[in-house]
Amino acid sequence: MMKKKFFNAKFYRNDAASEMIVENGKILQIGTNLPQCEEEIDLRGKLVLPPYVDPHLHLDYVYTLSELGQEGAGSGTLFEAIELWPKFKETLTVESVKRLALKGIKDEVSQGVQHIRTHIDVTDPNFTALKAMLEMKEELKDTVDIQIVAFPQEGMYMYKGGRDLVEEALKMGADAVGGIPHYEPAREFGEKSVHDIVELALKYDKLIDVHCDETDDPHSRFVELLNALVLMEDYGSRTTASHTCSFGSADNSYAFRMMDLFQKSKMNFISCPTENAYLQGRQDTYPKRRGLTRVKEFLDLGINVAFAQDSINDPWYPMGSGNMMNILDNGIHLAQIMSPEEVATNFDLITYNGARCLNIQDQYGLEVGKQANFIVLNESSVYEAIRKRVDVLASVRNGEFLFRRKEVEYDIPLSL
Repeated sequence: MMKKKFFNAKFYRNDAASEMIVENGKILQIGTNLPQCEEEIDLRGKLVLPPYVDPHLHLDYVYTLSELGQEGAGSGTLFEAIELWPKFKETLTVESVKRLALKGIKDEVSQGVQHIRTHIDVTDPNFTALKAMLEMKEELKDTVDIQIVAFPQEGMYMYKGGRDLVEEALKMGADAVGGIPHYEPAREFGEKSVHDIVELALKYDKLIDVHCDETDDPHSRFVELLNALVLMEDYGSRTTASHTCSFGSADNSYAFRMMDLFQKSKMNFISCPTENAYLQGRQDTYPKRRGLTRVKEFLDLGINVAFAQDSINDPWYPMGSGNMMNILDNGIHLAQIMSPEEVATNFDLITYNGARCLNIQDQYGLEVGKQANFIVLNESSVYEAIRKRVDVLASVRNGEFLFRRKEVEYDIPLSL
């Protein structure tokens, strides 16, 4: 494979470099005044980032809302959506799951995503969605990396036999153990499910990603038990607590004690700004909670936290487009992280931090020796790219363009 040089670029987190040489799909050099190559590609001073990571998405749910002619849950609450889901699930086939999931994947990949972690509902004795996603993971591996979480949407114990279905899904090839302890029928069963999650992960050497405390109830504290178990097993870096909305409602005395323990365990967190802002606070009048965990405090304390899309047009969330820039924009507003120092690293929330949640940080990033996977944004600075919420002009995987588009051209430009 010929050497390629991408030049006249601005590299995220590397102000000293303006050029990159790629050979055999890997980054050979990054710097300035690099040697000429057989093919030279002018990036016209645009900003280069590692590809976007969406670390939390339900690909078996995408577009089910429109597909079945629904407009969403009447109350807009999480628990009503969960109750609606079984009737949607009855209509699924492997083919229908793959057809709709492909639409969601195209939405994301066409906007710069190359890594997706998807939670797949396995409270289904036929494993319809899991079979579909295992096929797609293999079929699309040259375009996008997909991690699969064995997720018991209806509960390990709320759904009869749910725990055993999760274990079977791990045997079939799922990459991570999921759970939903706040949906179990009583605290005791929620706690039991958390123990099961960690035990299964250790037994099968799998990652962990739990829908944890996705509620406004400050007494929902399953994150405390999850953190304690992975701390004692030294498994925190392979564990993610998704949502943790109730932690945003917790009192400071409890929260700061827990954040000290989160630092010790090195557990990861994922916040879903758009979906949880929509779902949470439904029983509040005013002041109305907005569903975020303590993103700002996590960042300040060096606790890894990433943003995710979560849903695209499903019973939980009628919107969503797979545009991670939109997720970032909403998240930094809701979390109030827009000081100059914070903006300089805000892209970490949809790139490097998500890669740490997926445990791919050793293979991910703009460094010599790593795969030449990156995106090009339609701006030259981090600040302007975020402020203008710019599009992705190109996505490169293993040194080859997945797509490349022109900047907007006008037939009749605005004249002022």
